[in-house]
Amino acid sequence: PFQEDPTLERHFKGHRDTVTSLDFNPNMKQLASGSMDSCLMVWNFKPQMRAYRFVGHKDAVMSVVFSPSGHLVASASRDKTVRLWIPSVKGESTVFKAHTATVRSVDFSPDGQALLTASDDKSIKVWTVHRQKFQFSLNQHMNWVRCARFSPDGRMIVSGSDDKTVKLWDKNTKECVHTFFEHGGFVNSVAFHPSGTCIAAAGTDSTVKVWDIRTNRLLQHYQVHTAAVNGLSFHSSGNYLITASNDSTLKILDLLEGRLFYTLHGHQGPATTVAFSRAGDFFASGGSDEQVMVWKTNFDQVDYSEVLKSHKARTEQPQPPPHIHDIPPRSPHTVRQVPRPATIPPQLANTLEHIVGQLDVITQTVSILEQRLSMTENKLREALDNQQKITLQVRPTD
Repeated sequence: PFQEDPTLERHFKGHRDTVTSLDFNPNMKQLASGSMDSCLMVWNFKPQMRAYRFVGHKDAVMSVVFSPSGHLVASASRDKTVRLWIPSVKGESTVFKAHTATVRSVDFSPDGQALLTASDDKSIKVWTVHRQKFQFSLNQHMNWVRCARFSPDGRMIVSGSDDKTVKLWDKNTKECVHTFFEHGGFVNSVAFHPSGTCIAAAGTDSTVKVWDIRTNRLLQHYQVHTAAVNGLSFHSSGNYLITASNDSTLKILDLLEGRLFYTLHGHQGPATTVAFSRAGDFFASGGSDEQVMVWKTNFDQVDYSEVLKSHKARTEQPQPPPHIHDIPPRSPHTVRQVPRPATIPPQLANTLEHIVGQLDVITQTVSILEQRLSMTENKLREALDNQQKITLQVRPTD
């Protein structure tokens, strides 16, 4: 099939202020968006289904992310809390105070068991999803931490900060294993390449940089935007990177060729956030124009299944994940896409996924009930206290 341009599929209106963050439900039936209007919206792709507006945060929602199973959505806010929502019509949520300042970013670990938060209090924290227990914090940034993400295998963490650095952390040792100083401005957004071997970062210096984390070398440096870059997202093939900028454009970078591939003009004013769907067949963008747009990728129809078939023929033994060869910035290079051998039959995988999802919901419901119980206990305690006070006041004095 021929390459086609991306097309605008859906246009969601409902936010009353700048859209800050977007994420697709892995089941591809929903899209979540956060906004400066303090709301989390969950948009259903089924035409008959209404969007859900979740109200609970007391201030701007800075970041939203679905759990790997798609049964939970986490939101981070300027009100210093993180909320975990069940993305259904009830919109039940648990809330916990995560930081002492704005929470800029939230991410689920690939196994869905841990949460990663980053904040203006300069710290990065890891929590359990179940009962939201604090695990540890990473404290070497000297300024606001705008973004933190888990690696695809969950063993590493990448973070970007207003101290103009990108840091790479080992989750197990809790050490900062490398600091990248090449950024000329605040770092707004960071992401791991799907292979886990590279990271990308973008920020107020309007550049996009890609590093190899095995050699810590700068692989690519794109100067394609004319204003700050607010968000970026890798395509699941690892061949493309999409960016959103204050210059009001979205740009798609072809990482294999090391060049600008597409420029999309969709938003009036700054494009604030962008995200590919898990399969890469769609992407969504948000802006200060309060709009959420869903685009069909189209250009990735250079049929990967055919490419993969030809690879399968060549690769009998399992290969390491694809990697980008070391190259000086801005020169074309190649990536070998190697399929990972499937070990679990798809049907079984789906069933397991479903079970895990159900467990997520049960855990979350229990957590909500626990919160209600502790609220009831608190009310009871207050009532008893008041009763004692009244008794003391009423008791006749001899």
